Amino acid sequence: METNVEIQSVDELPNLDISESVTEFTGTSGKYYAHEFGRVQESSSGYCWTFNLGSALFGPLWATARGLWGLFWVFSVLELIVIVMIGLGSWGDLGSDQFARAEKLAGNYERMMDRVESAIEQGDEEGAASFRKRADGLLKAQEKALAQAKEAEAGATRIFVAGLILLVLVKVFEGLVANIAYERQYTRWRTDKKVRSGFNWSNGILGAVIVSFVYVVTLMRFTSGNPPEIITEFPIDNTIYLQISAWIDYWFDIASRNFAFLFLGISRTIRIILDGVETLLVGTPWPVVMVVIIIFAYRSAGPRVAIFTAAALCYLAVFGFWQKSMATVALLGTASFLCIAIGIPLGVWFARSQRAYAFARPVLDLMQTLPSFVYLIPIIAFFGTGKPPGILASMIFGLPPIIRLTALGIREVPKDVVEAARAFGATDMQILRGIEVPLATPSIMAGVNQTIMMCLSLVVIAALIDAKGLGYDVLVALQYAAKGQGILAGIAILFCAIVIDRVVQGRFKDTEKGG
Repeated sequence: METNVEIQSVDELPNLDISESVTEFTGTSGKYYAHEFGRVQESSSGYCWTFNLGSALFGPLWATARGLWGLFWVFSVLELIVIVMIGLGSWGDLGSDQFARAEKLAGNYERMMDRVESAIEQGDEEGAASFRKRADGLLKAQEKALAQAKEAEAGATRIFVAGLILLVLVKVFEGLVANIAYERQYTRWRTDKKVRSGFNWSNGILGAVIVSFVYVVTLMRFTSGNPPEIITEFPIDNTIYLQISAWIDYWFDIASRNFAFLFLGISRTIRIILDGVETLLVGTPWPVVMVVIIIFAYRSAGPRVAIFTAAALCYLAVFGFWQKSMATVALLGTASFLCIAIGIPLGVWFARSQRAYAFARPVLDLMQTLPSFVYLIPIIAFFGTGKPPGILASMIFGLPPIIRLTALGIREVPKDVVEAARAFGATDMQILRGIEVPLATPSIMAGVNQTIMMCLSLVVIAALIDAKGLGYDVLVALQYAAKGQGILAGIAILFCAIVIDRVVQGRFKDTEKGG
């Protein structure tokens, strides 16, 4: 005969005596905490009215001694805010900045009045009137600064009282949340004895040191009329900066001279591909290009996308963006083609070699996170300006997605399928072409789409290094604050992005259906 016994947790048995366990966990005041933890566990929501006087009095120090470091930082920040308010209200020089400004304006006023007297002595009535008008403006500014300074001084009492009230509220808050947070830690400790437990004096002392340092330095910064310079400004030595920058310049110059043939070869290769694409898109009569694009959109993504594509192309043509748009698409197509041609093989390699991927991962992270204006510097240093460097800049930004998503797709192919194919005698190339790539196609196509979009996002930045295209119109609009021209050019870039995205997605869906 079998008996089904439902095992319940301590949370589900509020009447269970947990005093011994809580005493072991807390180390001190076990009876008090056992009672409070029991009340918290009896509450259906996990929250109840419980107040910890030790936490209310000592706040961050209690939290560190009990191992609640997250609570320590919350308490410290809240207390720091109210202590700064109290310091500003009691001894802080609130109107010092305005008084200093008023004093400076007074000096300017006196100098301007001297110029008035000098102009009167010289018989220059018009000049004297002009100088007097300026002096009156300075006098009004001085009076306004003095009024603001006095107003700031008068508000010191209000800030002090508000700080005291907030301090009381913060202390009440610290007392209310302490037992609830400590009970959560106790619950984790029951299943994992590595969780901090007991009352640790060394942690409490460490918390006191941290709090004392932070509070004192912050009060000196915000409540002192003339804080020490070491607090407001980091002590630096520009010598190290200048030496390292000169060293970087030296090696950049050496690399650009010794490997000029390599950089020139890369630029020429990109130029050959770009010239072919530009000849196809820009050199071909525009009606032919428009019809072909619309038909391709219809075949890839359906009639709705084809209609939108036709409307977008008409917008580009009517507003005079046709050639620049085709030049932009040529730049994008070249960059995307090179990214896909390089990225997919690298993704396959990284999927099969964990060591190679571990080495490449920080490089990919750097390519994605480094600000684009920063990596334009080595590109200009090695390749100069123009369209090929613009394509290289787009490639740096667009390569990581296709590499990462290709590697991810290959890794997610079921291992049993690969092993079954290998058991039937399939070679690595046959497995790659017949199993891994088809199964990883959704991930690879997502990478292709992301690469195209990220390359397109570099259009405006590439215009900074003379890559032309639609980005140049946006750049000129920014320089001359031509709002209308900038918005129209931005909409043209948007339409190019939407058309390319919809066509690629439609092509991908057709591939999925065909598979």
